[in-house]
Amino acid sequence: MNENKTRMIVKPNIQEVIVIREFDASRELVFKAWTTASLYIQWIGPRDHKTTIERMDAKSGGGWRYLQTDPAGVEHAFHGFYHEVVRPERIIDTFEYDNLPEKGHAVLEAVNFDELPDRRTRVTERIVFLSVADRDGMVAGGMEMGMVQSYERLDELLEKTMVEDSL
Repeated sequence: MNENKTRMIVKPNIQEVIVIREFDASRELVFKAWTTASLYIQWIGPRDHKTTIERMDAKSGGGWRYLQTDPAGVEHAFHGFYHEVVRPERIIDTFEYDNLPEKGHAVLEAVNFDELPDRRTRVTERIVFLSVADRDGMVAGGMEMGMVQSYERLDELLEKTMVEDSL
């Protein structure tokens, strides 16, 4: 396992979270894992959650929706729309957690995939919330733990995929 660390930047009184993570895989492969349903379900979310994708049309103007079931059997639904998908450079989409009692708390995400030397990739996510309160609620609800575990799982998937591709 590599020594890459997930960095989450949360500044006071700003509606944004920035997440930076490097991966020991090509930009094309990291992007593919982000936009291919059969790969995405293998890494998104906490380790103890099971993910089911209802829709994933990873193209500009497309949409997505997935469910995650936690160990207690509670389903958590998420959905959004792809505003821009530029392979393998960038994804701009919305993200909304359906289980909130009040609707209308979507966030805007811009995910950049930067090619680094030695077939490595830096992913930078800029996540903009409608309010600081929305951002703080997401952070307090375990956002960092979920992202760290997701990216650790993505590391494992990328390593496995590269080994399988080399056979």
